[in-house]
Amino acid sequence: MLNGKKILVTGVANHRSIAWAIAKYCLDQGAQVCITYQNERLRSNAEKLVGDLPILLLPCDVSQEEEVSALFATLQKDWGSLDGLVHSIAFANKEDLKGAFHETSRAGFGLAHDVSSFSLVILSHYAKPLMEAHGGSIICMSYLGGERVFQNYNVMGVAKASLEMAAKYLASELGPNQIRVNIVSPGPIRTLAAAGIGGFSPILDHVVQTAPLRRNINQEEVAKASAFLLSDLASGITGETIHVDAGYHIMGM
Repeated sequence: MLNGKKILVTGVANHRSIAWAIAKYCLDQGAQVCITYQNERLRSNAEKLVGDLPILLLPCDVSQEEEVSALFATLQKDWGSLDGLVHSIAFANKEDLKGAFHETSRAGFGLAHDVSSFSLVILSHYAKPLMEAHGGSIICMSYLGGERVFQNYNVMGVAKASLEMAAKYLASELGPNQIRVNIVSPGPIRTLAAAGIGGFSPILDHVVQTAPLRRNINQEEVAKASAFLLSDLASGITGETIHVDAGYHIMGM
């Protein structure tokens, strides 16, 4: 499906990360894969994950433009081009993921949007020159909390809404270069990011009781949908949101 494609995956935190599942699945499908780590403190974790796998490992803190620029300069040097970009980055202060949304601090609001939404814009900006000669695919990870209100999701829900609209504007602007931009919206999964959301376990239970498939989804299912969007099988799809949530998003009550 992805034989010979060069794919950059951001946001790998640990072995439970959706981003890590995507990276491994893309590798299994024949892609060349690069993953990023945020800082030196997290480098050893990334190195342990990669092990002997033929995965390129590079630093990138998306809040620092010089690091983003350096990342793509290295990819230009080592790969010459890029076929796919996976944005799986989100962050908000813990105190902003509980209590009342109207108590979100100005700094907390800005931080959540900078890391969780603007990072897609800046990564896409630097990815464009590596993709525009032959086209490419950019995907980002969202959540239904960017479309509807979920208790305790708070500022992250608003940041995900921003992320989804950023993806659609990018899809419109980059489309003439045959660069597709799509959104994957997984159901709730136990990951490091989910651990910061208050009352997460009841959400998992509710999905099992309500979703048409009567179960939760796993990282591999998200990886398969992501690989489809990164592949030429999805050549006519852009600006789309693909929900991988056992059908939960279609339900009313």
